[in-house]
Amino acid sequence: MLRLIGQRLMTTIPSVIGVIIVTFLLTRVLPGDTAAYFAGPAASPEAIIEIRNKLGLDRPLPVQFVSYVTALVKGDLGVSLTTGQAVTADLAQRLPASAELTLAGLLLAMSVALPLGVLAAVRQGSWIDHLCRIVATAGVSLPVFFTGLLLVYVFYFILGWAPAPLGRLDVFASEPARVTGLYLVDSLLARDGETFRAALAQIALPAITLAIFSLAPITRMTRASMLAVLGADFVRTARASGLSSRKVIGTYAFRNAMLPVVTTLGMVFSFLLGANVLVEKVFAWPGVGSYAVEALIASDYAPIQGFVLTMAILYVALNLMIDLLYGVIDPRVRLEG
Repeated sequence: MLRLIGQRLMTTIPSVIGVIIVTFLLTRVLPGDTAAYFAGPAASPEAIIEIRNKLGLDRPLPVQFVSYVTALVKGDLGVSLTTGQAVTADLAQRLPASAELTLAGLLLAMSVALPLGVLAAVRQGSWIDHLCRIVATAGVSLPVFFTGLLLVYVFYFILGWAPAPLGRLDVFASEPARVTGLYLVDSLLARDGETFRAALAQIALPAITLAIFSLAPITRMTRASMLAVLGADFVRTARASGLSSRKVIGTYAFRNAMLPVVTTLGMVFSFLLGANVLVEKVFAWPGVGSYAVEALIASDYAPIQGFVLTMAILYVALNLMIDLLYGVIDPRVRLEG
């Protein structure tokens, strides 16, 4: 197992290095002048030049890159000019909010997509199968920001069932004691039912938005994988042996169909991290996505580089978890590795 982890980590090192180089170069070609932005419209050219020198933007790109990598090795992602705080502190503060929203959306999508995909495969050609196709088509067709705005308009403005989309908690609720940074988990650990209900109400609409966005790939892959497995010889043998349909589907078919589904779940999770950027802006969610957008508008290099690098590391860790999960689902994968 440790050997497998080491091999996977070694293969990801070139990818992380490539992300660092590309991110650094792309931030330097962003439109706008960082020094002029923070100096203000009334600043003199001398003041702008002074700020540019202070930020080190007057130095050649190779020198700036060496300085950036040197600080990165020490764990220093720089200081955000928009917040005035270290980027690591900002990311540590905002990352749990994005993680909680992403996990909530993914779990909600799985709770609907997996049973729907299995039923669509078992009852191929039925109304459930047609419903599965409709859900998959609708999930792909609707832009995530449009879905979020539509949900806000219906459930907040018209029906009044949902709270105002103003972040993780309403103005009358207090934050739970920070343990994990996930409000739902921390409020349960603190046995604070009122805060839990407030956090659940705030996360409901953005989580549903992400769930609708991710329903299509999970449902379609579950259905296709189950159809392939249900036609296999070992499934027919299990049926011929007199096993119940529930046991055949749940024990034999579903577990063998999980490998491609797990791969799809990993891809969907990475997609949701990207979709968070739009969802967080719609619902005023204080996550890393909105943080990166604000930094991008201000041409603030350090937060953008920190955001992209963090997403790359999360993606590497996610792929490693998927590889390890393969061995749990199918021991043959572990033996081959």
